[in-house]
Formats: sequence, structure tokens, C-alpha cells
Amino acid sequence: MIKKLFAFLLPISFVGLLQAQTKIYNEEQINTFFTELKQASASTFKLWNKDLYGPTLLVDPVTRKIYANEPDLEGGLQHSTNIYVGILPQEVNFSNTALGWNGKRWAMIMLPLPENRDDRINLLAHESFHRIQPELGFKLNNANNNHLDEKDGRISLRLEFEALKKALAAPDKKEVKKHLSSALFFRKYRYAKFEKAAANENLLELNEGIAEFTGIIVSGRDDDSTKSYLTKAMDRSLHNRTFVRSFAYQTIPSYGYLLFKQDKNWNKKINAKTDLTSYFMKGFAISVPSTTEKDFKRLALEYSGQVIFDEENARDSENKRIVKEHKIKFVESPHFEIFFEAMNYSFDPRTIIPVENFGTYYPTTRITDVWGILTVEKGALISPDWKKVSLSLPTSIDNNLVKGEGWVLELKGNYTIGVDQQKNKYLKK
Repeated sequence: MIKKLFAFLLPISFVGLLQAQTKIYNEEQINTFFTELKQASASTFKLWNKDLYGPTLLVDPVTRKIYANEPDLEGGLQHSTNIYVGILPQEVNFSNTALGWNGKRWAMIMLPLPENRDDRINLLAHESFHRIQPELGFKLNNANNNHLDEKDGRISLRLEFEALKKALAAPDKKEVKKHLSSALFFRKYRYAKFEKAAANENLLELNEGIAEFTGIIVSGRDDDSTKSYLTKAMDRSLHNRTFVRSFAYQTIPSYGYLLFKQDKNWNKKINAKTDLTSYFMKGFAISVPSTTEKDFKRLALEYSGQVIFDEENARDSENKRIVKEHKIKFVESPHFEIFFEAMNYSFDPRTIIPVENFGTYYPTTRITDVWGILTVEKGALISPDWKKVSLSLPTSIDNNLVKGEGWVLELKGNYTIGVDQQKNKYLKK
């Protein structure tokens, strides 16, 4: 039976991958990276009472060559001196993540790795946490936090960052608590303005936030270096297109590190249902009795509020223009839609753009499914229910290879492309 991918004459956003970088490593260097992680994991075993070190894949995104610290169970990797090597199959997306492959659950990290040793271990430990995350009882969640792409959401988060930076730099416990109180005030203010913000932020913070906190501790930086790293990470995040999927890398590591200085076991007392905001408020003995607009505006001025207000007002106007363009292209105009059956994808969480209630725009992405491989380099729109991806109309169809502006679809099996003239759009049957 021939299955057809039919095209709706409507546009979609194109999701693309980061520009591939390449650096040649010899096997001795690769083995050194594994050894660094193994030693750091052993020295911080008490963090989770579990060794983070386990099956790990380092992947060259250009050649798809795999370097592993142990064999797989299906013969996909070959032993070479102290490591194992192979080629990542085309149907497997590469990204910094955890995945099941050839009989084992792996931590996967894309090459090149950071030059700095502490940063390198930080990254490897972060992804290693994701590998053991299910064993620790934490579900893998990526909740929708589109409110953090809205002006008021961004303003309150940036003010929270400013307060956290001052807490990290504070000379004594009294000052630390003062700025943490401000940070949590800005957070509670945001939750009061956006109905589902508290629950959705918490889900992502339990996922990416706890993973990054783990990386911070396992890296072994000293106190000054840790505070500097966290502060610079918040500053760097301002260069990202959005906070929607990346904010948790800054918030929980900062709160978590400051609480870790008081209680080395705090992270072992939480679970997948813990409300982290309430947990930190209790841990730091902080209460936020009210979050009035008057108090917000007054407190904001102590944390570069006027600069943030001005910058976000300017961004908001430009962002509305961009969202409107994507809406026209991928919703209101003719476009190509593909429905998901067993979708897996990779993308850059720093670049995505929520498009009202129509979904999320991905500048770049790589999607694999039973129908083949879709590589996007100039934008695509994924629906909010995760059922379909929308693209610009195809410009060429050559057997199993379909191309559009900035995207390529490699079909497999009995899938083909067809036009539904009656509905004036593409469908998949």
C-alpha cells in the first residue's frame, strides 16, 4: 500500500540545526575526556549516591563518527585501543541528550567539547544526569513556557537574574538572603501574571535545571569560579533569542548552588513532584507575602529595572513583527504539512519562537519519523499538540527526495507526496 504525504497550501516555519563545527581529536584525547568524567563522577558520588559515569557517546556532527567508552549490545561499535568507535546511523538524531540505542541508555554529547576542563566536565555530567534521570525518579519533561517570550514574562525573569547575580556576589549571608528574597519576589510576581507559569516552569527546572546543577557540582570548580560561571551564564543568556527552553540552565543552578553551601543533601530530598520555588523559599527561610504592581516597580529599580524595561519594550515591537511574519507564512498562506507518527527531533532551544497558539517556530531542526528524515535550515513550525510540522511549499519532488526553500525531506518506504486539490493543502495518509 502506498502512503502519501499530501501538501496543504499553507506555510510553515523551518527548524534548523546549529552550524556544524568540526575539530579533529585523536583517540588518546577522547579517552582523556572519558577519564575526566569518570574521576569527577567518583569524587562526587555522594551528590546522588549514584555514579554518574556510564555509557557515553561523543559524536562528531560532521562525520557522524561515534566515540564511546564501552561497547553497545548489537555490534555497532568496534573496539579501538581504549575506546570504541562507529558511525551514528542516519535515522538517529545527534544532540546533547540521553537516548536508548543498541541495547543501552547512553549520554550523548556533540563534539567539539569545551576547551576548559571544568566546562567540559560540566557538560558531560549534565548529560550523564539525563542518562540516570529515570533511575532517580525524575521524569523527562519539556513543558511549554511561552510566557517567557512575552514582554512581562521576560522582564520579570531578567530582574530575577539580576537579583540572583547580586546574591552570588553578596559578601555575607544577610545580603545573600536580601537578594534571594528579591529574586523570589520577581518569580512570584511572574506566576501571578501568567496562569500556568508556576507549573510549567517547574517541570522544565526539574528536568534541565537539576541536570545543570549536577554539572555545576561535578565540575569541581572552587567557590569563586562557580559564582563567576553562574553569573556569566546569566549574562550570556541575554544573547539568546528566547528564554522559553533555556532559562532553567540559569535559575536552578544558582538557587541550588547557594542552598548547597548550606545543605549538601538538599537535592536528594526532592522528587518529580517537588515545587522547587516553595522548596527554595523554605530552604532559605524566605516568604513573599504579596506581589503588588507598586512593590514590583519600586524593587525593579534596584536591579537595573529601567534599562530592562526600555530594552524589552523595544524588543516586544520587533518580536510582534517577526511572529506576524511566521503566522502569515506557516499558517495563513499555502504551506506543506507533515503529520508525525513516531517523531524524534533535534534543535537549538535558544532560538525557537512561540507563534501565538499556532505552535513554535524552529529556525533549524532535524526530524526523523517512520516516513523518513526532514532537515530544516530555514525554519519550520511545529504544532502545539506535537502532531505535525509545517513547511514552505515544495520546490522540487524527485522520487524519494523532496526539497523546499531551506528544507530537504528524504522519504522512505512507500511514502510519496501528493496534492489534495479539494482541500487545497498537503496531507499525509
